[in-house]
Amino acid sequence: MNLHPQFIGQEGSEEYVVLPIEEFRALTETLEDYADLQDLRRAKEAEGPAPTTSLADVAAQLGLKQG
Repeated sequence: MNLHPQFIGQEGSEEYVVLPIEEFRALTETLEDYADLQDLRRAKEAEGPAPTTSLADVAAQLGLKQG
């Protein structure tokens, strides 16, 4: 991802950054995806060796076709 920030400051100090809206949205989405990944990893760690069921097995138990 290439960012094109514009820095705004006062008295020689950079205080704000302005990004084009599409870059801001892409950055926000990336950060949200990263937060989701961290949540998933914590949840999987908390589960430990808990038993799992595959999607195929659940679909079969519910009488659903996978496709």
